[in-house]
Amino acid sequence: MLRIGLTGGIGSGKSTVAGLLMQRGATLVDADAISRRLTEPGGAALAAITAEFGAEIVDSSGALNRDRMRQRVFADVAAKRRLEAILHPMIVAETQRQADAAATSVIVFDVPLLVESAQWRGRVDRILVVDCEESTQVARVLARSGLSADAVLVIIAQQASRALRRACADAVIYNDAVSLDGLTHHVEALWQIWVRPKP
Repeated sequence: MLRIGLTGGIGSGKSTVAGLLMQRGATLVDADAISRRLTEPGGAALAAITAEFGAEIVDSSGALNRDRMRQRVFADVAAKRRLEAILHPMIVAETQRQADAAATSVIVFDVPLLVESAQWRGRVDRILVVDCEESTQVARVLARSGLSADAVLVIIAQQASRALRRACADAVIYNDAVSLDGLTHHVEALWQIWVRPKP
């Protein structure tokens, strides 16, 4: 079994690469999707988060108000650590459960904060980083969300630097001014090297 840790900054195109790997037969374990499920109405982490940060952190639907929580943790490092202390053990447990249940020989762990969380290096065999220019990240996020450019830059600043991610990578896909066909070609080439059995 090959375990690939997939990461990249916001707007890098990481989700597109994840989809291309799934098309080739990999099982995807999406840490961000797990986090969202944990904080949706009735989610397993919501009671502990509410107890820690107050009822005002929950929106009218009963889910975590992600925008308000994001503002809180970006402004307060201690708050970020308190949130991570609640969420990270639950996310790790669920990623392991999904990996154990996988029926494929390749598992892709899509982890936005893979580089920031030292535990992941020991849990994967390869780290794949999707990289692009910061201006491209901002443009992509503006096109798909209601965030301002300043808000996107704050998020980027909170994430590991591009240089740090690349330094931790076993392979880097540079996804800037690349067509979907070009990106597909890069993913296929990597798949041939990492996954396809040698004759």
